[in-house]
Amino acid sequence: MRVPTLTRRQAVGLISAAPLVMATRAGAQPAAGSPQAIIQGTLGEGQRFDPAGVVDIARALARRPFVAAPADLPEPFGNLNYEQYIDIKAQPSARIWEGEGRGFVAEPLPRGFVFTTPVTIFTVEDGLVRRVLFDRNRFDFGGLNVPANSGDLGFSGFRLISTALGGAPFEFALVQGATFFRALARGQLFGTVARALTLKPAETKGEEFPAFRAFWLERPNPGTNAVIVHGLLDSESVSGAVRMTFRPGEATIVDVETTLFPRVNLEHVGLGGLAATFMFGPNVRQATDDLRPAVYDAAALQMLNGKGEWLWRPLNNPTMLQISAFVDENPKGFGLIQRERDPMFFQDDAQQPERRPSVWIEPIGEWAQGAVQLIEIPSDSEVNDNILAYWRPRAPVQAGSEVFFAYRQFWCWAPPERPALAAVTSTRSGRGAGGRRRRFLVEFTGENLSTVPPDLKPVVATSSGAIQNLRFWSYPERRTVRVSFDLDPGGENACEMRLVLEAGTRPLSETWLYRWTP
Repeated sequence: MRVPTLTRRQAVGLISAAPLVMATRAGAQPAAGSPQAIIQGTLGEGQRFDPAGVVDIARALARRPFVAAPADLPEPFGNLNYEQYIDIKAQPSARIWEGEGRGFVAEPLPRGFVFTTPVTIFTVEDGLVRRVLFDRNRFDFGGLNVPANSGDLGFSGFRLISTALGGAPFEFALVQGATFFRALARGQLFGTVARALTLKPAETKGEEFPAFRAFWLERPNPGTNAVIVHGLLDSESVSGAVRMTFRPGEATIVDVETTLFPRVNLEHVGLGGLAATFMFGPNVRQATDDLRPAVYDAAALQMLNGKGEWLWRPLNNPTMLQISAFVDENPKGFGLIQRERDPMFFQDDAQQPERRPSVWIEPIGEWAQGAVQLIEIPSDSEVNDNILAYWRPRAPVQAGSEVFFAYRQFWCWAPPERPALAAVTSTRSGRGAGGRRRRFLVEFTGENLSTVPPDLKPVVATSSGAIQNLRFWSYPERRTVRVSFDLDPGGENACEMRLVLEAGTRPLSETWLYRWTP
């Protein structure tokens, strides 16, 4: 199944399918001691597959200086634009496991456009490793003039398609570019992007982007509804092994298990990273001149902290880079959430943001002390993701150590675990009653608001400035409470606000958090 009408941003990791051929012949011999030689010697063509072998390769790479993968491309693929790249199509028969009745097929993706880094793709069949080799004869290059001797274009990633869940084939995952991957629940369109590893984002010296060097795709057993993918990542600072188990459905679940081998001390590492676009919505309009009332992949960062408190932090498109850290210990979950599912809210027939997935992450095991970190980058373009959220451990990861962590992702319409409290269903902001004041309207909805407790009250606070004109309205027939207030920042340029509905000392709603900046 092809996803309709993509933007350029959606194309990052979503672009046209590529062909493959399964073969046992060997290619050119890699240089001794090179990453490719270590891969070939441990889990290359014809070798017996052992998941521990991927970890062994990562460990061996970490003991050597980093060697970047060659990113040169044969002409004309080195200068493709977006339209030319998406015009490259695979022949229908060019899919791994096609016609085997295993419930899944996989399509390797060609290099080109912004996807220049090559990845080696293997399959695991009957316990043995088989190399997937590039074959230009299985491509339809559209209007490109491709010489017969153009050479080995290679692959940049792959997509996964379910053929066993009833109805039309269902594309549910795509892995392409750096350590980026995406997934979908049935009926959704690609939006938020996951990262297998995040290093030094928003730092003055620049972010480091680890990249996958190789994948091993285990041939799925019929009826299991699971695809297991092993990935080898590498960068200047760290190497690692990643095992991803994909289970598509009404919610697509991805279990991610990662073992890292740092070459240097990792002072700023992000686990469970998610990236998305937030341009504008009812809470932030700025000077937007757009016929659509809202443009975003996700409305908010939601968290269930180690103390069991549900937090809802609406996203922003600030005028300056903003970094927020929500300090915690052993978090229970966090994610970038898209709650609005009404097409009339977005008025976007082409991109249909209401069909973008919410992504919820649940740590497996204890993650100790750290913070959920949120980075909001000023943006006037939908092309690039300007929101990044991840878990940042408090303790640096030491060079020479071996670190394991795991988590479960839910790519879904709504997270599987939701509070029995009223949820934030709207955040609006506009001019207040003069000066620099801003007026906020926050709406909560939940079954527990179908009756009005006599001691119901909104509790709102700010880190600086002052809260004024606090009012609220209860609508039991709609199971809704609306809270309005003005923020007077005074001379401050940043105010952290917090709002929760209470009856006595008992919370009736999740906790709304917001950072105001000019």
